[in-house]
Amino acid sequence: MSQSEAGTASSPRIALVTAAAARPLDEDLPPLEAALAAIAGIEVRVVEWHDDAVDWAKFDLALLRSTWDYSQRLGEFLQWAARVSAATTLLNPLQVLRWNTDKHYLHDLAREGVSVVPSRFVEPGEDAAAALEAFLSDAPAEFVVKPSVGAGSRDAQRYLADERAGAVAHMQRLLDARRSVLLQPYLDRVDEHGETALIYFAGTFSHAIRKGPLLRRGEGPTRALFATEHIVARTPSAEELRLGERTLAAIPFPGPLLYSRVDLIQNAGGAPCVLELELAEPSLFFDHAPGSAERFAALIAAQAAASRR
Repeated sequence: MSQSEAGTASSPRIALVTAAAARPLDEDLPPLEAALAAIAGIEVRVVEWHDDAVDWAKFDLALLRSTWDYSQRLGEFLQWAARVSAATTLLNPLQVLRWNTDKHYLHDLAREGVSVVPSRFVEPGEDAAAALEAFLSDAPAEFVVKPSVGAGSRDAQRYLADERAGAVAHMQRLLDARRSVLLQPYLDRVDEHGETALIYFAGTFSHAIRKGPLLRRGEGPTRALFATEHIVARTPSAEELRLGERTLAAIPFPGPLLYSRVDLIQNAGGAPCVLELELAEPSLFFDHAPGSAERFAALIAAQAAASRR
């Protein structure tokens, strides 16, 4: 069926896009599927992005939900996203995915005046040991090594400043795999305060949650799709909300985006700063905000209907 033929069907058709390994782990998927199914005139189907049998042109909208293995096959994922974008409406859009799936975007946010966790990127071909020494010249007592393309704290690890050998080995493993490395100071207020995740639907703040610290001293980097998280609802501060708004305003693409998540931690002085901006396939934590799945479903349905015009 062509895209135009899909548009003449009786009901808007929506694909919630996941991955085989992530599908049973995505806690947002069942409530969102149920909320969409409850809307009269909407057809919804959960599909896996790497399923070659899917005809994407049959859908009016393909919504990324839990394509959490993309970091291990980014090139393939972005090629898939380009194909889907040519067949239907993909959200968030392809240009956003290309920008946001690599944490080099933190430099773009910093250039726009957004307060971000200080970040030093090390590229394949650079000397890992020399780069680490230069980074440690600012004397962070603890620091984090992570890939610039990664999700759910996969392949991220926390180190003390005197654990250089292990950190260099970690960096070299990533660099040898042609993966850029991100070095950041470990901001230890996260151990007490945790992270704050601000969730936005269509550019409007919806709800927030607290995530406990993920990187514990002495633990190796997780090889699972994501590290285990302890989640509770949180009321964000006015300062956190202001930073969230500034962050969304700095996104270099037309908005508002259908969904966004801004992850914040506190710096040494207690001020919030951006750890990550999640625009590709973030968890949205519906279970911690009653009514949020239904509100999001209504926006999706409206977008699907608009895509048919």
